[in-house]
Amino acid sequence: QVQLVESGGGQVQTGGSLTLSCAAAGTRDITVMGWYRQAPGNEREWVATITNSGSTHYTNSVQGRFTISRNNAKETMSLQMNNLKPEDTAIYYCWAYSSYWGQGTQVTVSS
Repeated sequence: QVQLVESGGGQVQTGGSLTLSCAAAGTRDITVMGWYRQAPGNEREWVATITNSGSTHYTNSVQGRFTISRNNAKETMSLQMNNLKPEDTAIYYCWAYSSYWGQGTQVTVSS
């Protein structure tokens, strides 16, 4: 049984930092996990993924600013977000292969 619960969202100013966390029960055997985001009126877009062995990939717009991490033993996943921009404003979702989703956490970046 897999359960994903996000936390850590909030409002920050442009250039600020925020760390999102995902309590990911039952995910130790899941090969790929990641983060997606969706702004109102927009499609849900992929942000970052991480494999069970620690291999990471990022969408170009967050490369160099965001860092995804995963602790298999503790069944947790995080997204460290630095130098935030207004374009990062969205609901951020924790995801696990193939179709598990958290409820989302709101991130708002003010200019």
